[in-house]
Amino acid sequence: MENHISEIDHRYLRRAIQLALDAEKKGNLPIGCVVSFDGRNVAEGKNAMWAPEFNPIRHAEIEALTRVPRELWASSRLVTVYSTLEPCLMCTAAILQHGVGRVMYGSSDDYGGVGSAIGHMPPYFEEEFATVEWLGPVLPEECDPLYRRAIEAIETRRRSFE
Repeated sequence: MENHISEIDHRYLRRAIQLALDAEKKGNLPIGCVVSFDGRNVAEGKNAMWAPEFNPIRHAEIEALTRVPRELWASSRLVTVYSTLEPCLMCTAAILQHGVGRVMYGSSDDYGGVGSAIGHMPPYFEEEFATVEWLGPVLPEECDPLYRRAIEAIETRRRSFE
């Protein structure tokens, strides 16, 4: 897969990795996201679910999508979302509702990624899902360690509440 991605794709995925590392330093899950429009970086986000305060919808993709200038959504099929991790159902729904044309993710997410739900979503979401170009995992050698640390952090946090 990695041989089929452009220099721009590499640059934005590596930027998403930097954002993930920054999120992790701040006490959040190591997940980052960049949104590009027609090849230009137009928005960025990083996981912010745990710090500075608990807010479970502050996923990297949601953070980035909310920062995209509104006027760009008129041509949303030119938008690419680059995430270090395969989007979850919530983030996928946001991606589909925004009409994003392309999604590239660094690591598969067997724990909470959308891949396990394909074929089991309501018809609207299945139809919209089919209109998006999904590419991943891309750069798993760099993103898989982030994913493993995210799962470990989730499990550690869960155990602390038991």
